[in-house]
Amino acid sequence: MAGVKPKNALGQHFLTDMGVAARIASTLDGYPELPVLEVGPGMGVLTRFLLEKHPADKVTVAEIDTESIDWLRTHLPAPQPRIEEGDFLQMDLDALYPDGGDFCVIGNYPYNISSQIFFRVLDYKNRVRCCSGMLQKEVAERLAAAPGTKTRGILSVLLQAWYSVEYLFTVSEHVFNPPPKVKSGVIRMVRNDVTDLGVDEALFKTVVKTTFGQRRKTIRNSVKALLPPSTTLPDDCLLANMRPEQLSVQQFIDLTKIVLEIRRQAS
Repeated sequence: MAGVKPKNALGQHFLTDMGVAARIASTLDGYPELPVLEVGPGMGVLTRFLLEKHPADKVTVAEIDTESIDWLRTHLPAPQPRIEEGDFLQMDLDALYPDGGDFCVIGNYPYNISSQIFFRVLDYKNRVRCCSGMLQKEVAERLAAAPGTKTRGILSVLLQAWYSVEYLFTVSEHVFNPPPKVKSGVIRMVRNDVTDLGVDEALFKTVVKTTFGQRRKTIRNSVKALLPPSTTLPDDCLLANMRPEQLSVQQFIDLTKIVLEIRRQAS
């Protein structure tokens, strides 16, 4: 496909398979009434299918590459979506959608910043009702990984605390220009009913990040850095001898409560 030159620095691999693009766009079929924000539209392959399903005035594309922006403005059919030039990771999405309503996020996400994109989505979890799209297969599998799987990590837990995460399908590396060295995976995240974890959210994040930062250690050993000197988890704590990838979201919440109680008793 002639057009924008892919840039390694931006992690650009342009999708050339229209069937795959249509399948990705269909992941938002359950939310026809919501505004859609596409991250990194490139040459608008996915954008065209979004415009077939959603009114143009409800579609916004966020693009940092000026060459891609020029291409979109020249080649997308009218009526065109709103085109926002800039880095999605730095955008104020509340300012982008000042009405305070919910919206969806979608994209063929650059591999080199995909994890950062999902951390950013978490910042707006109370407004992003659905987030879907394509990223590196191993990362996509990690986001959807269930407790007890080796691929489970920090983002698995933090996302699954607020979203139902589903791995949908795998995409061959041969349907991109240029072809990446790895396969891709498409996921969909739908906001769950949780409004409050029942614990301090900042401490919950710290517990998750600290334990996975020492994932080869048992929970008893990895949380020591979060506890006052000369304290440890209770002998009857069933989580103490587990490792972080084994814990469910609820078990991480329980662990956070235990850490908080030990701190309280030591103060």
